[in-house]
Amino acid sequence: MSPRSAAVNEELRRRSRERLLQAAVELVNERGYEATTLGDIADRAGSARGLVSYYFPGKRQLVQSAVHRLMHRTLEEALEREPRTEDGRERMARAVDAILGLARDRTVLMRQHMAGLLQAEGFVRCPEQQRLAELLRDTVVRYDSRDADADYPMLRAQLMGAVFAMVLPNVGMPISPLRAELFRLYGLDWELGTPPDAEAPGGGCDRDLSRFFATGSPAVDQSK
Repeated sequence: MSPRSAAVNEELRRRSRERLLQAAVELVNERGYEATTLGDIADRAGSARGLVSYYFPGKRQLVQSAVHRLMHRTLEEALEREPRTEDGRERMARAVDAILGLARDRTVLMRQHMAGLLQAEGFVRCPEQQRLAELLRDTVVRYDSRDADADYPMLRAQLMGAVFAMVLPNVGMPISPLRAELFRLYGLDWELGTPPDAEAPGGGCDRDLSRFFATGSPAVDQSK
């Protein structure tokens, strides 16, 4: 196989994986975890059903990777939106708002994700989860932490606890008091980030998730 053919095949495999991740997020958000099958995900992605197992050991691993992708891209988008800033307190506020906003806007999806973390396999070690961890740790560093190795796990635990409180069926807490407590812990002014009563840049919850997944057609090399 020529180097060009190998590169094209690699790109096709990457986009196939991306389509499966996007389909998993969309279907679990619409139907819930139990009502979504691997066959459903493959059909939505336009992939052969046997291809799912080529990329992922099972449904739980696929869904966790998909949600971690949505989380890290949502966080990345919030941290880098205009006006861009290097201020550590503003970036911490944006990080908190990004994660709590997902729990508010995609409650079913985040509820299923939290339930999956309590299963025996726990966190799925995948590129998506690693990128989320890198962004959160960088947020702690820019916040001017004196011990990022200790402060990053604490931030992660506090965010997970707040998300869990928001997505509990029938008794979930509203976003404002949880945000207020996290902002108090980190000494953040309420006006930082995107307060719940303010519209986020670009509007509210966007149902189109395609911008988080590189699923378009690969560019065709016209060179000879």
